[in-house]
Amino acid sequence: MNTTERSLERSFGEDLDRYWKAVVSTIQDGIFIVDTCGSIVSVNNAMESIIGYPREELIGQKCSILNCSLYKAAREKGHPHWCILFRTGVIGQRRCTIMRRDGTHIQVLKNASPLYDGRGKLIGAVETITDITEIVEKDKQIAAFRRELSSGDRFHGIVGSSAAVRQVFDIIENASASDAPVIIFGESGTGKELAAKAIHQIGERKNGPLVKVNCAALTESLLESELFGHVKGAYTGAYTNRAGRFEIAQGGDIFLDEIGDLPLATQVKLLRVLEEKVIERVGDSKPIPVDVRIISATNKNLSQLVEKGLFRKDLYFRINVIPINLPPLRERAEDIPLLAESFFRKIRLKSGKNITGISNYAMELLMKYDWPGNVRELKGALEYAFVTCHENMIQSHHLPPDIRGQRHSEQSPRNLKANKEEIKKKQLIDALSRANCNQSLAAEILGVSRVTVWNQMKRFGIKHVHDIDIRGGNRR
Repeated sequence: MNTTERSLERSFGEDLDRYWKAVVSTIQDGIFIVDTCGSIVSVNNAMESIIGYPREELIGQKCSILNCSLYKAAREKGHPHWCILFRTGVIGQRRCTIMRRDGTHIQVLKNASPLYDGRGKLIGAVETITDITEIVEKDKQIAAFRRELSSGDRFHGIVGSSAAVRQVFDIIENASASDAPVIIFGESGTGKELAAKAIHQIGERKNGPLVKVNCAALTESLLESELFGHVKGAYTGAYTNRAGRFEIAQGGDIFLDEIGDLPLATQVKLLRVLEEKVIERVGDSKPIPVDVRIISATNKNLSQLVEKGLFRKDLYFRINVIPINLPPLRERAEDIPLLAESFFRKIRLKSGKNITGISNYAMELLMKYDWPGNVRELKGALEYAFVTCHENMIQSHHLPPDIRGQRHSEQSPRNLKANKEEIKKKQLIDALSRANCNQSLAAEILGVSRVTVWNQMKRFGIKHVHDIDIRGGNRR
C-alpha cells in the first residue's frame, strides 16, 4: 500500500468514527448497547420510537425493562455469565415479543452480538430490534382469509348448510355440467350473481370469460349497443366500431341480470341469438357467430309478465331450460348464524377493529327478523354494527333500528336524516382514527375521494387530530 492509499484509509477511518453516531441514528431498526451487567448504556432514535421510552429513561436501566420473551431463556443460572449471549457469542434472527412503555406488546426480530475492546476483553453487547408487528398481523389476516375460503359451510362463495341451500348447490353442479341456458329466480339480495359465478367457475366454460349485463340499468338503445355492439355512425356518438358483450363473452358465459326488465324489441333479438347463435351489431346487417351460454336472473314472476304481454312466451321457454330457485333468507333461518359469522369475520379483517364476536341476544334478534332484503340486508346490518360498535362485542343496540323493532315509519324524516348523518360521521371518525388522521388513507378506507373526506370533516366540525376522541367521538 503506497503513501496516498494509507492517507485515504486514515482519513476515511477518522470520518467514519466522527459520523458513526449520525449513521446509527438514521437506521430504522432499534439499536441498543448493554454493558456486561446488562445495563443499557446507549440507544438510537429508532429504539426510542419502537418501545416508547425516551433515552433518559432507558440509560442505566437493566435490559430486562423490555420484558423480552427470550429473557428467561437467555438468562444463565449457575454460570459465570448472566446472559447466554456472552457464552455462545451470538443470538441471531430470534423472534420474540417486547413490552413498550404503555404496556402493550409488539412482535420483533432480535439479533445480538458481544462487544470486545482492542485487547479482546468483553465489554458488553449490541442488540438490534426489528419491529415485525405489521408483518405478523398481515400473516394472521392471510391465515384468516384462508380459513374463510376453506370453510366447509360455503360453496363457491355461497354460505349455508340448510336443506334448501344444499338443494341449490346440487342444482348448480348439475347446471354447470350442461351447456343449456340457466335462469336463476330469487328475491333481491338472495345471491343470484353468486350463483351465476358458481355455475361459471365449475362449468365447462370456466376458462372463458363471465360477462355481466344489468338489463334494468340501461335504456333500450344503450342496452342493444351493450349487448350486440355497434358500427361507426350507427347513431350520434358512435365514433368507432365497438364489440358488444356477447362478442366479449365468446367461449364463456354471459350473465343477464334482471332479464325481466328487457324491452320487447331487445327480447326479439335475444331470441335470435338463442336460436341461431348469431348477433348483428347495431347499424349493421352482417351476422357474427357467437359461442356463448346464457345465464339469466330475475326477481320478477316471468309467467305473470308473459300473461300480461310484457315478456315473450317463446323467449321465456328458451331461457327457462334449467331453472334455479334461490330461497329467501326467512325460509332458511338456520343459515343466519353461519352468514352472520362469515360477514363478521370479513368485516373485522377489513375494518381492523378488535371486536371479538356477536352477543347471544344480538344473534337472537338477527334470527327473529324476517329479512325483506335477504342476505344483502344481513351484510348491511353487520356493516352498520361495526360502525356503531365501540365495545369488544356487538350488542343488540348496535344493530339497525328495523332489526331492534324500531321501524322507520315511527321516525320523522328529520330524525331519519339525522341518523344517516350520524352514521356517516361515525364512519368518518372511525376511518380517521384508523388512518391516524391521514386524510388520503382515510379516503382509501372509506372508498371515497380525499376531497369528500375533507368536505365531511368540514361539515362535521372535525378540523384537527385533537378533535377526535379515542372513543370515536368529538372532543369539545
